[in-house]
Amino acid sequence: MFTETMLESIKKVEATRAARMGTEPRRMTAEEKSELLKAYHPDYRAEGFKEIKIGPNKGEKAPVELTNLLHSNSRLLGVNVDLTKIDYDVDVLVIGGGGAGAAAAIEAHEAGANVMVVTKLRIGDANTMMAEGGIQAADKENDSPAQHYLDAFGGGHFAARPELLRRLVMEAPDAIRWLNELGVMFDKDEDGRMVTTHGGGTSRKRMHACKDYSGAEIMRTVRDEVINRKIPVVEFTSAVELLKDEKGQAAGAVLLNMETGDYLVARAKTVIIATGGAGRLHYQNFPTSNHYGATADGLILGYRAGAPLLYQDTIQYHPTGVAYPSQIFGALVTEKVRSLGAMLVNKDGEAYAHPLETRDVSASAIIRECDSGKGVDTPLGSGVWLDTPMIELLHGEGTIEKRIPAMLRMYLNYGIDMRKVPILVYPTLHYQNGGLEIGGEGFTKAIPNLLVAGEAVGGIHGRNRLMGNSLLDIIVFGRNAGKAAAKKAKEVELGTPNLDHIYAYAEMLKEAGCAEAGVSPLLLPKYARHER
Repeated sequence: MFTETMLESIKKVEATRAARMGTEPRRMTAEEKSELLKAYHPDYRAEGFKEIKIGPNKGEKAPVELTNLLHSNSRLLGVNVDLTKIDYDVDVLVIGGGGAGAAAAIEAHEAGANVMVVTKLRIGDANTMMAEGGIQAADKENDSPAQHYLDAFGGGHFAARPELLRRLVMEAPDAIRWLNELGVMFDKDEDGRMVTTHGGGTSRKRMHACKDYSGAEIMRTVRDEVINRKIPVVEFTSAVELLKDEKGQAAGAVLLNMETGDYLVARAKTVIIATGGAGRLHYQNFPTSNHYGATADGLILGYRAGAPLLYQDTIQYHPTGVAYPSQIFGALVTEKVRSLGAMLVNKDGEAYAHPLETRDVSASAIIRECDSGKGVDTPLGSGVWLDTPMIELLHGEGTIEKRIPAMLRMYLNYGIDMRKVPILVYPTLHYQNGGLEIGGEGFTKAIPNLLVAGEAVGGIHGRNRLMGNSLLDIIVFGRNAGKAAAKKAKEVELGTPNLDHIYAYAEMLKEAGCAEAGVSPLLLPKYARHER
């Protein structure tokens, strides 16, 4: 399965393993981290970014691929959509069928609202399903939400909005309780006590997990709850534009049936954007761990309607994406592999960084090793070793199969037994740190009755996110958005829905001379090859 060069490098990894077992590289100082990030992290590559020419964030930078979509016109421009023909009329419209959208729908329904979920794929086709390692919550005796706050605030380079981060950590224990009561099968010891582990940047063991398919288990549970409550879910249908009324309020959305191409009108007193991430835009040509539909739709819809973005220029590249074999290039290798003891080592078997540095630091260190010739060549580039056999040497035979079974199976499918040989990894585009700006209740600050939850939000994590805080934020902010939307819907009086903002946006693009070819939102990535 491995090339001769890889096999030679594996011998060096094996030869240095005994010496590495008892020691770990020291953690970097703040100055060392700062220098490393500036030199190697993709967020610092000027060529990867472009100035936004119009809208609330005019003059700021964003990834080239996102800016091009922001500089594109609506796909409804010039299309005659009959807004008087209402196909769906609800109190709360949830756009997105992932963890945040499902949590929001459940709580809105619990509050008595008439709620509907619309999703461009199927409910559960979301980044939530791709999350593996766990969900953070400070609910053990030696921990506290205050300590959780300090870890996350520092890990996010002290840029998180305090109001949002405070909610995240304070409501984390209740989020775990809520999920547990819904039926999420968390790892527990023989006494029924939840098993917790460390993650990168954590000072306490607060990572609650379901083996190494935590996101899939959480999504399974909240999806079942949505279905059991008989909450309407409109699948294979994309929101392509928000509706506003003459008072500037969010008033619903225009939907596109992905199978028939028909446009539908959904009127709603409150709208929740829960559209997830942007990995399938492949910023700077990076591979991605994201699901097929992660194309930043919510950011485009919200921005065109007038909602500002926050930290749209910062992206999380998970340090350990699959570098080899090519068939699963970019797939996520959970941080839990490192929390169980696997070290990152270069082609010479040298451990060059502490295994549980924060994700941006770890990713930058891997890129440095590869750029300096200390990586292992692969068919699609290069990578470094994650020394997985260390796990069972440290914790005993059977640990990998027990604690990270999905990861073991994924590699066995391609003839690689991670219990016996190390695996090759390289950073993969993983998480959208930035997104639409919200206040503490989840409402956007510019558009009345429009809320945002999940990965489409900016500001919760600052400029870098710690492992386990994304599964947490979709539950905390998803639930809160559902409650707030249902409450607000009781007092909303809608005017006449319109699409005036898309024509005003088109005029701004024209004046700025920056209209890109094509339309947005993208909806699905374009992978087809066009031969000339």
